Amino acid sequence: MHVIDAQSPGRIEPMIVQDHAAWGSAFHPQDPLTVHVTAAMVQSFADLRYSPLTGAPMAAAIVTGDSADMHSALELRWYIDILDGVPVLPSSGGNTRYNGVQAWPEARWAYRPADPGGDDFGDYGFPTLPDLLTQAIARPVHSVGLPVPWYAVYGNHDTLMLGTFDVSSQWRAQAVGGQKSFTLEATATTALAGYAATGSPLQRMIDALGVQSGWRPGLRSVPADAQRRLFEQRDFMAEHFRTTTTPGPVGHGFTQHNLDTGQTWWKADLSDQVRMLGLDTCNQVAGPDGAVPDDQFQWLRTELAAAQAQQRLVLVVSHHNSLTLENRAQRPGQDQLLHGADEFIDLLLQYPVAVGWLNGHTHLNQILAHRRPGGGGFWEITTASCIDFPQQQQVLELLDNRDGTMSIFTTVLDHASPIIPGNSGSLADLASRSRELAANDWAENPLMLRGSALDRNTELLLPAPFDLSGISDAALEAQSLAQRARLVAYEQRSPR
Repeated sequence: MHVIDAQSPGRIEPMIVQDHAAWGSAFHPQDPLTVHVTAAMVQSFADLRYSPLTGAPMAAAIVTGDSADMHSALELRWYIDILDGVPVLPSSGGNTRYNGVQAWPEARWAYRPADPGGDDFGDYGFPTLPDLLTQAIARPVHSVGLPVPWYAVYGNHDTLMLGTFDVSSQWRAQAVGGQKSFTLEATATTALAGYAATGSPLQRMIDALGVQSGWRPGLRSVPADAQRRLFEQRDFMAEHFRTTTTPGPVGHGFTQHNLDTGQTWWKADLSDQVRMLGLDTCNQVAGPDGAVPDDQFQWLRTELAAAQAQQRLVLVVSHHNSLTLENRAQRPGQDQLLHGADEFIDLLLQYPVAVGWLNGHTHLNQILAHRRPGGGGFWEITTASCIDFPQQQQVLELLDNRDGTMSIFTTVLDHASPIIPGNSGSLADLASRSRELAANDWAENPLMLRGSALDRNTELLLPAPFDLSGISDAALEAQSLAQRARLVAYEQRSPR
């Protein structure tokens, strides 16, 4: 989802001046509108709580990581509240007037909606929208909340800064402080200075003090805000326990065992027939891509064997996909084996109950078939992001075809907003505006991120991994009744 506090001093937007293509994730013209997009996407899931294919009730929702874009505790809180249906004011620092690079005339490298003339975005035809930034922070965003229990795993943006760098003392000071950079030079000598090989602890302390004092050029004063603190790894799990009991579950996949041990992976039964295994594939050292640490790999092997013996269908959930699971960076002294995509795929192929691998990371819709020698295999389903075009998610449905095969149906969802945005400042119009701005990103290839026709709205066929007739109609009916009762209770709480 990449929920963003666009006014935070902890962001490094000017890095796109160095290389827009390489640092494109540091700044998007639609950054102030991510809370609105997330709420509009929640609305779409709520609207599609019954399947248009079979009428079956929705059972669960799954977040495949990158929830808090810049490791901010405030972004983390916003994302959980929006999914829970708790109102969020998408502003920080106590600002009633937008205070960030998109409002500052000095930041001519950014899209400044009040006056885009003379910057790259204006040259590419981005519109003049004088009220956009004010509308973005003017009022709380009211989300309808997800209608079903939801679960989450770590993404690289929930693990490292910008999903790539370790969290330095300079960055921590910058995030909660009262100075925000608007030039490449100021960004490089504040937040990024600690990554230089010559950066001693004393120099890093001096840099942090320089950030706080504001004596460096390329900085503007902004209201400090302790809520923008950068969270620790365990904080990510702990924050998921600060949640509403409905839709639940408390912890959203993480359990007390995770908090006690520090393990960042989990399992959950979505029904008597379907089990979900949530992994943390993020590298803790550096780099956006990931791998599977051996302790998780061996745990996954054990859980797959158990599910095979119990005849449970398994969905494996991670942030990284098979194209991005080769980052084996480790600190000196670390010796845990990190498994890449080939080993991971081979493991899943050993257990026919593993029918789907759900992931994200690359911000595009993509479906890949992983074939087992001799027949069968599993489907890898990668879903697009809410920050980049096409700003889509999708729903999955598992069906027994009663002929020795099963199907996974995938249906792509747009967020609930008009195709052409208005200027009312409503949640729907602001979400629509975000989609429009994302669709016009000249440094990327927005249309490519939609995927092909084979990556959207599909039926994915598999041989049944065991005799599915052992799942009785009575059991399925009981499951459906329980899920429908939950949706009826949701509808009574959230009248339409």
